[in-house]
Amino acid sequence: MRIAKASLVSPGANEVYGTAAVALSLFVFAYSTRFGQVSILAYYGLWLPLVLVDYKRVLGSYARYLWILAFTVFACLSMFWSAAPGVTLRTGIQYFSHVVCALIAMRTIDIRTLTRGMIAGVTIVLVYSLLFGVYHYDPLDGTFSFVGAFASKNQLGFYASLGIYFAFAALFILGERGLWTGVTGVAGALSAYSLLASQSATSVITGGAVIGLCVGMRAIIALRPSSRKGLFLGVAAFGAVASVAMVYGGGVDLILGAFGKDSTLTGRTYLWQQGMEAAAASPIIGIGYQAYWVQGFSEAERLWEEFYITARGGFHFHNTFIEAAVETGLIGLVLLTMVLVTAVLGQLKRVLSEDRDPESMVLFGVATLLLIRAFVEIDIMNPYHVGSFLLYFIAGKLTIARRAPATTWPWPEEQRLIPYRPRFKA
Repeated sequence: MRIAKASLVSPGANEVYGTAAVALSLFVFAYSTRFGQVSILAYYGLWLPLVLVDYKRVLGSYARYLWILAFTVFACLSMFWSAAPGVTLRTGIQYFSHVVCALIAMRTIDIRTLTRGMIAGVTIVLVYSLLFGVYHYDPLDGTFSFVGAFASKNQLGFYASLGIYFAFAALFILGERGLWTGVTGVAGALSAYSLLASQSATSVITGGAVIGLCVGMRAIIALRPSSRKGLFLGVAAFGAVASVAMVYGGGVDLILGAFGKDSTLTGRTYLWQQGMEAAAASPIIGIGYQAYWVQGFSEAERLWEEFYITARGGFHFHNTFIEAAVETGLIGLVLLTMVLVTAVLGQLKRVLSEDRDPESMVLFGVATLLLIRAFVEIDIMNPYHVGSFLLYFIAGKLTIARRAPATTWPWPEEQRLIPYRPRFKA
């Protein structure tokens, strides 16, 4: 039996394969530490063989991706001055190959397939956590929280917040109908329950903020493109002023108090201070990618002990920018920030400029979620992580030139929504 190329690599025509590939990738990202190298090989097996099917369509011109790959290349090069060159070389290659898989996915699946795959994948991940999950005691705040099959409640909360967001996007941006309406409803309810069980303040606040932003953006998108930018700038300026007023008025402490947190964010402010001091030791090029949290290194051992990390691993500075500065210095920080900020602003520009662009609307929300979380978590710096996969997927979409259909968004209720499928250029 011969399988048509389109069913594997053509966006829109490969919904079955693409949805399954994204869903299985999420399961690997969530539990690769449990299932080991076999699961990682399965992840590569989902994406890399597509190059053999139609390499021109799958790879395109990598000259367009130089700004996207700059940080990954620099991370690999940091092995030459790394404090732990073996660790840096191994994880650098893993991160680079992981980004390549994300770019292959970007070239071969459309936004509806990505959304369905995320919904299916999050559902599988959360069901597994609910079936085999456990509670952990946090000695810093003296509470028990459900962490699922993860080592951290924040990771469970992150997957739950992604499930809620993509369920929202499927129903209110892409307008899913039929069977997927029910599937999306179940996934959203399961995600909401898991988010509540995790008690992750980070995921609740950031997820709620992004959904609120998307609701506001829908009101702005109802206007003509010529009127959107001015209104968006006005709303953004008002939001900035309100945020500053809330900070100085004690609003932040009030919100944190509602989640049982204090102004130190359960020790994160101390971690940030330690991270900035570590970054000052090698401010330009850092100490090497993934070369700080290494067993046997005195500073890492000290912080693990202070924060009761008995496993002596899986810890970080809880701030992407500080982590990047410590490991890759100012150069790496600039390169990574460039990808993140460009992903947000690039998708925002498309949302504000085009009449109908559901793809950019969905991806703008995800990119904004990653940007907000970057101040308190490490979602985009590690290989085999859903955050880094989504970031490079979003950034890669900006390299594909396409013309959106000239239809005002949001669409009439009686009109069946058909996703836009970009044309590929090799």
